Amino acid sequence: MSFPNGFKCTGLATVIALVLAACDASVSENEAGVSSSNESGIQKSLAIGEVNPENWPSAKNPFGPQPDVERRVDEIMSKMTLREKVGQVIQADIGSITPQDLETYPLGSVLNGGNSAPNGDNRSPAIDWVKLADDFYESSKKAYEDEASFIPMIWGTDAVHGHNNVPGATLFPHNIGLGAARNPDLMREIGAITARETRVSSHEWTFAPTVAVVRDDRWGRTYEGYSEEPTITASFTAALIQGIQGNPSDDDFLKGPHVIATAKHFLGDGGTKDGRDQGDNIDSEADLRDIHGAAYPIAIEAGVQAIMPSFSSWHGRKVTGHKGVLTGILKERMNFDGFLIGDWNAHGQIEGCTVTDCPQALHAGLDMYMAPDSWKGLFETMLVQAETGELNLDRLDDAVRRILRVKVRTGLFEAGKPSSRAYAGDVEILADTKSKDIARQAVRESLVLLKNDGVLPLSPNQVVLVAGDGADDIGKQSGGWTLSWQGTGNSKKDFPGGSSMFDGVKRHVEAAGGEAVLSVDGSYEQKPDVAIVVFGEDPYAEFVGDRDSLAYKPEDDRDLDLLKSLQAQGIPTISVFLSGRPLWVNREINASNAFVAAWLPGSEGGYAMDVLFSESNGKASHDFKGKLSYSWPREVMQTPLNVGDKDYDPLFAFGYGLSYTKGGQVGVLSEDPGADVLGVNLEDYLNTGRAIAPWGIRLADESGQEFVETTPAKSKDSVLSLRTMDDGVQENILTVEHNGKGEASFALTGSPADLSRQLTGDMALYLRVRPEALKGNEKLSLSIDCSVRCDREFDLGNYLKGQSLGEWTELSVKLSCFGPAEDLDQVTAPIVISSNHAFKMSLSDVRLVPNEGQAICLPAL
Repeated sequence: MSFPNGFKCTGLATVIALVLAACDASVSENEAGVSSSNESGIQKSLAIGEVNPENWPSAKNPFGPQPDVERRVDEIMSKMTLREKVGQVIQADIGSITPQDLETYPLGSVLNGGNSAPNGDNRSPAIDWVKLADDFYESSKKAYEDEASFIPMIWGTDAVHGHNNVPGATLFPHNIGLGAARNPDLMREIGAITARETRVSSHEWTFAPTVAVVRDDRWGRTYEGYSEEPTITASFTAALIQGIQGNPSDDDFLKGPHVIATAKHFLGDGGTKDGRDQGDNIDSEADLRDIHGAAYPIAIEAGVQAIMPSFSSWHGRKVTGHKGVLTGILKERMNFDGFLIGDWNAHGQIEGCTVTDCPQALHAGLDMYMAPDSWKGLFETMLVQAETGELNLDRLDDAVRRILRVKVRTGLFEAGKPSSRAYAGDVEILADTKSKDIARQAVRESLVLLKNDGVLPLSPNQVVLVAGDGADDIGKQSGGWTLSWQGTGNSKKDFPGGSSMFDGVKRHVEAAGGEAVLSVDGSYEQKPDVAIVVFGEDPYAEFVGDRDSLAYKPEDDRDLDLLKSLQAQGIPTISVFLSGRPLWVNREINASNAFVAAWLPGSEGGYAMDVLFSESNGKASHDFKGKLSYSWPREVMQTPLNVGDKDYDPLFAFGYGLSYTKGGQVGVLSEDPGADVLGVNLEDYLNTGRAIAPWGIRLADESGQEFVETTPAKSKDSVLSLRTMDDGVQENILTVEHNGKGEASFALTGSPADLSRQLTGDMALYLRVRPEALKGNEKLSLSIDCSVRCDREFDLGNYLKGQSLGEWTELSVKLSCFGPAEDLDQVTAPIVISSNHAFKMSLSDVRLVPNEGQAICLPAL
C-alpha cells in the first residue's frame, strides 16, 4: 500500500497501525471549495464535493496478473449479446421476480432483501432456499440461445451477523458488540462460520462486512459499525473478509466453504449530519479519507470482491453517482478490480435519475444496479440506451468484465446446479456445536461492565428472579436483520437451539441447586435473593432506528419503574441492557447494583450468564473482557461524541470497561438529561382509540373542516361521528361512522413529514380494522394527503366487503402504492378514509410497518 508524499508501506498489520498517521495531506474547507495537498505539495482548489484521488492511499491488488482469468472473461464476452450484457449489470429481488422471468431476462444476479424469502415466508427452512436457487438456475438457462453461452447468476444476501436469514443458523453479536471484544482472530472464525452456513442455503455472496466508522450514535445503523474509532474497524477488516472469502492465494478462495464478501458502504455513511440514514456527510476530504475510508485499502488488499457504495451523500452529492469517489478513488487510486454493487434502488436518488432510468450511475463507476422491484423497467430502459449510444458501451463492457471476473474466480461456471454444490442443503452444519461455541465466546467477550457495586459475580445457589421484556426473548436480544429486515415478528421457536438470557440463568442456577424464576413484570410469590432485569431497545434496522437524541425510551418509563420497584424492596438488582448503541440511561444505572452493556448478542445470548455467575468456589469462570468501542454519553444530546474530540467529556470513555480484577466505583449519576428528550414520531399514528402525537384527527365534509388534536369528536353537521369503544380493554378502539349525508373524510394529520426514506425501505401502511357496516358498492377510499402531489385513491370498500363484518382484519398497503419518493417528502396525513355514503368501521392500530411480504396494493379508484 502506498501513501501520498512518498510514504510507502506494505502488509496489513503495518497498514492497521499506520493508516491514519501516514496519510498526512491536510484538507480544509472554505467558501470557495475544498483545498487539498497533492503529492507535490501544491494546493489545489476544488468545488465542494470534488476529491483529490492522488491524496488517498493506494492499495496493492493481491491477485497480480491472472491471464487465465482474463482470457476466460474475454471468451465469455465475445459471445455475449448487448441484451446479455445489460442483464449482467442488474440485480432483482426474489420478492419481485420469478424463476420464469429469467427465461426472458438474462439478469446477472438476484438478492433476497431483508423481507424476501421463499414462499414469502421469512422463516423458511434452508432446503426451501436451495430449491428456489435450483429453480432460478434452471430457468435462467432458457434466456440463452445455447447452453455454451450460459452465464450463471449469483445470489446475494444480507448475512450480517451470521446467516441471519435461516432459522437455526448461528447468530453472532452485532458488530457493535464485536468491536467491544477487540479480537481480530475471533472475527476470522466468525467470517468462516457465516460463509459456510450461507452455503447451506445455496447463496454465493453476502453483503458484509459493514466497515462504517460511526460518528453519531443517533444513526439507526450504529450497531452495524464496530467502533467510532477507525483503527478498531481497520484491525478487523482483513480477518473478517478472509474468513468469509478465504485467502486469495489459496485454492479454495471463494470456493467450497467460502463466499463473496462485500465491504460497505463506500463512503462516509457513518458520519452523516445528525446521524441521518441516507443523509449528507459534510466532513472534510481528509476526514472522509482518514476516518471513513480507513478500512477500504485493507479490504482490497485482503481480496474483497464486491464493494457497495453508500446511499448517503458527501457535500450534497450522492455517492452512488460520484465518479471521483467510485472511479477516481476506489478503482483507479486503490486498484480495486472487483465490482461495485449499488444499494436498494440507491441509483434512483441520484440527481436527474429515477429507479428505472439512470445511466449516470454506470458512468460514475457503478457496475451492478440493485434494482429490487425496478429491474424490469431499468433493463428495458438501459437496453434502449445501449442501442442508441446514450449508454457508454466501453463503460458497460468494463462493468460486465468486472462481474464476470468475480464469477470466474468463484468457479461458478463449473459449479453446476446450486443443490449440487458443496454444503448445499446440509442442515447439520447449522447446528454445529463448534460454531455455537464460537458465538458463545463472542457473547462473553463482548459484554461491557459499566457498574458493579460488589454484587457480581453471583452465586448460582440462590433464588434468582429474571425479569424484563428481554428476559426470554431471543428475537429482542438479536436485534434487526434477524429473519426479517427489522428483526420483528419473531418468537422463541424461530431460534431452534438458541439460548435466551433466562435459559442461561436457569442453566447455571439449577445445576447448583438454586432456583430460576421467570417473571417479565417482576412479580413473585417468594422474595428472590437477587434479580436480573433484561431490557433495552426493541429491534430495528436502518433508518427506522434513527433517533433525535440518545435518550432511552423517553416516552416509556416501565423499565425504570421495574428497577426502582425491586430496589425499593431491597432486592439486589443486575441490569442487562440490550441496545444497538450507547444511550443515556443514568436513571436506570442509578437504580441498579450492577449494569452490563450486552449490546445485541444474538442467538447464543444466554451465555452472557457465564460471566455473571461464579463457580462453587465463589470465583467467576469467565471475567469481563469487553471495552467500550463507542463513547457513552453524559447527556441525551451529547452527540457526536468521539474520542479525540475537543472538550471530550463522556460519562464512560472509549476503552472503559470494568472487570473482576479491575474494579471501579460509579457514584450517583445526574438524572438531568440536559435537554428535552421527546422524539419525533413518523411511523405510529393511532392506538388505543387515540391519535399518537404529533398526529391528530381531522374530520372534513362539505360544510368545512374541524381539527381535533387526539380525541374523538363529531364533524360540524354530524356527517361523520367518532367514538371510542371497548375491545377487551376500556376505550381502546376508535369507531368511525358516516350517516350517508354527503362526502366526508377521516384523517390522521399533522405537520408535513418526510416519508421518502420509509418508501425506500419498502414500508407499508398498516391498519387493524373491523368493518361494522358497509353499504352496497358505493365509494370508500383510502389515500394519503401530501399537499398537491398525492392524488391516488384506492378502493378500501371492496376489500372490507370481502371480510367478515364484526371481525378484525389486518391490512398492509405498500407505501410505494401511494406515489414515488419525491411525492412523499411532505406528507400531511398518512391516512385518509373518504366516502359519500354510509359506513361504519373500527380502528385499533394505524402505523407504518416493514413489508415482510404481506403488503399489497389495493385497486385504484
